[in-house]
Amino acid sequence: SRWCLITSHKLYSSVYDPNEKTFEKLLIANRGEIACRVIKTCKKMGIKTVAIHSDVDANAVHVKMADEAVCVGPAPTSKSYLNMDAIMEVIRKTRAQAVSLNVSICCSFLSSLCLQASEGVTFIGPDTHAIQAMGDKIESKLLAKNAKVNTIPGFDGVVKDADEAVRIAREIGYPVMIKASAGGGGKGMRIAWDDEETREGFRFSSQEAASSFGDDRLLIEKFIDNPRHIEIQVCTIIIATVLADKHGNALWLNERECSIQRRNQKVVEEAPSTFLDPETRRAMGEQAVALAKAVKYSSAGTVEFLVDSSKNFYFLEMNTRLQVEHPVTECITGLDLVQEMIRVAKGYPLRHKQADIPINGWAVECRVYAEDPYKSFGLPSIGKLSQYQEPLHVPSVRVDSGIQQGSDISIYYDPMISKLITYGSNRAEALKRMEEALDNYVIRGVAHNISLLREVIVHPRFVQGDISTKFLPEVYPEGFKGHKLTDLERRQLLATAASLYVAEQLRSQQFLGTPRIPIAKSKRSSWELSVHLGDGTYPVAVSKDGSSFSVEVDGMKLNVTSEWNLASPLLSVTIDGTQRTIQRISRNASGETSIQFLGTVYKLQILTKVAAELSKYMPEKAAEDTSSILRSPMPGTVVAVSVKPGDMVSEGQEICVIEAMKMQNSMIAAKTGKV
Repeated sequence: SRWCLITSHKLYSSVYDPNEKTFEKLLIANRGEIACRVIKTCKKMGIKTVAIHSDVDANAVHVKMADEAVCVGPAPTSKSYLNMDAIMEVIRKTRAQAVSLNVSICCSFLSSLCLQASEGVTFIGPDTHAIQAMGDKIESKLLAKNAKVNTIPGFDGVVKDADEAVRIAREIGYPVMIKASAGGGGKGMRIAWDDEETREGFRFSSQEAASSFGDDRLLIEKFIDNPRHIEIQVCTIIIATVLADKHGNALWLNERECSIQRRNQKVVEEAPSTFLDPETRRAMGEQAVALAKAVKYSSAGTVEFLVDSSKNFYFLEMNTRLQVEHPVTECITGLDLVQEMIRVAKGYPLRHKQADIPINGWAVECRVYAEDPYKSFGLPSIGKLSQYQEPLHVPSVRVDSGIQQGSDISIYYDPMISKLITYGSNRAEALKRMEEALDNYVIRGVAHNISLLREVIVHPRFVQGDISTKFLPEVYPEGFKGHKLTDLERRQLLATAASLYVAEQLRSQQFLGTPRIPIAKSKRSSWELSVHLGDGTYPVAVSKDGSSFSVEVDGMKLNVTSEWNLASPLLSVTIDGTQRTIQRISRNASGETSIQFLGTVYKLQILTKVAAELSKYMPEKAAEDTSSILRSPMPGTVVAVSVKPGDMVSEGQEICVIEAMKMQNSMIAAKTGKV
């Protein structure tokens, strides 16, 4: 990864002191991009690493990066990455001196850590008391209240069953948020607006919580409508456990704005927030530090808040691990949070004071997922990455990923492909670089959410900072449909597609740089084409002038210039002075082609004028009638079937439940009929 640091600010650059001894070997009990992230810092610090993996992850990037790797079980996380007995055995077998854990932590493993600590193994993170206290949303909320941290109104105990959930929801007042006590990452969470949704939410949240965290306990809070999601990074140290109450140091490392979400999972993050003023920032930071000190926290962690339009803020939860979105904090502070966690675990004091922590520039992070954004803003997609190219040639870009070309995206794990981070001296610069980076990101073989990410960061509301956790449903009430082309953009796309078609026709006449048939007639210089896009068919005239094409669309002429390297997945095209980066995703012999333009993939058909006139005689393939079929919109596992053959079902009735990437989804009948 390329670090987003300004070299002139050397005071805040990550410096690795070879004389500062930490650990010789560290085991990383995680997978994917976060495991790779930890390994990179360990290599810089001279620490050998041990990776664990499931059998399907044997060729994963984190396995290849580590000095040693050990398989701990089959694909399901409960049998591999959460197989605590196997992990403890690997720690003993490899003689690792420390263990970095970022997966959901169960009490049995905490007990194992205590036992292992007596054998000289250090946990990279806070102590077990802080993990248990902050990892349990019920207990953490009580602790936050005692530390005088603002909290959301709600029920502070465990909800026993669906009936009690309905009773509590009525007492709090709808809408309410049902949450897994041991949860995180949007899993085990449901918003309920009435009794029926509360019962359904209780069922699905408890099932997801049990599957993802091994703990089905739930709590219920008042749902704060239209909030912003802002979190404060804290980094604390207890110099010596016995002196903890008197000699603890705590820092807050500014905030991250995480309001762009779908299904309670973050999609776009940035630091700092456009919404906070210095007074609110300081108040939130001080409350975050107060909570960290209350539980004697000793590592890097994150305190999350919900903030309303009046800048009133409420404690949401504390994450006792390295957060997915930590890179934006590293970009604006110059700190390496993984290095800080390792130093703290070894017992070294923090090297900085609160006054030393800057807000240096602006950073934006987009979570690139293997998801179809046209289905509920992102339903999981699986497959093999047939082509993969990160946009690291774009200035001030960092990509944290755990995959490579040829990697498999499976149903067993989170569908994240990478975290794409851009940095700038100000927000406008960081967003412009993100736009360029998204255009230059090549991902083939799986569906992905690049189109949604690009539309979000260029939307006027987002650019103005007018955002909340309801941004996506408010901006796209009918669901995400991709970029809507203006007339100028439509003409640019048609001209580019036609020029690409002609460039390919000319290339097909060449063989080793010479004409295939020397006696062939001289090259053509003009073409009359018919281009079909969306609901329209457009006559397009193309003429060649050197390496440029003059294209007439809608009676207007456009000049299209490019190097026309048709073997490259990326093509830089200049249209009347406007530079665009496009990708040709696919093409076939019938003239159909797919082009990624302004982030969205458009399907076109390009034919010669004669072929277009004859195409009306071609029979059209009848669309498949799927009204009597229930087809899952995503790959996954059937965890429950609610009907049997012969049952009569009505439209909207649940037929089965599909679990994909640890999220449960109810499949319903599209019409009334018999199974």
